[in-house]
Amino acid sequence: MSATQTAPSRRSAFRTLFATIGASALGVFGGKAHAATTDATGIVTIPDESQAPAAKQPPLFSSAKVHGGLVFIAGKGYHEAGDIKVHTKSVLDQLEAELTKAGSSMEKVLKVNVYLHDLEDYNGMNEVFRGRFGPNPPVRTTIACYGGVPGKSLVEIDCIAAL
Repeated sequence: MSATQTAPSRRSAFRTLFATIGASALGVFGGKAHAATTDATGIVTIPDESQAPAAKQPPLFSSAKVHGGLVFIAGKGYHEAGDIKVHTKSVLDQLEAELTKAGSSMEKVLKVNVYLHDLEDYNGMNEVFRGRFGPNPPVRTTIACYGGVPGKSLVEIDCIAAL
């Protein structure tokens, strides 16, 4: 075999090795060994345990994906009582936990989308948002959703981060 023919095989072996090491590390540090899965394209899916699939139905979406050195975190909301500041803090805490679980951090976030139930909450959300991503904040888009954010959340935030 030529060098070009063995390279994909080596890459595949390394992917499998790193996926195994990552799964083992999750088991050692309190996670589940089967928590993260890697597909044939190298995309790592980090499932959301709160989204247990119904019998014989696949999950609706993934909580987080890792691919090409990036972490994609699905929108997080807070569905309890509280004002926009309480909701924003909870959502940012959830994002931070997901980023940490994926091997990233708030300081590595590149892009954030903020969805507000009401544009009147813009200033209150900003008070809590400011500084949570370190001295170099991410690119951000903020919109008020017609009809509101799903559930009882006053804000939903998703993000893309570097590893």
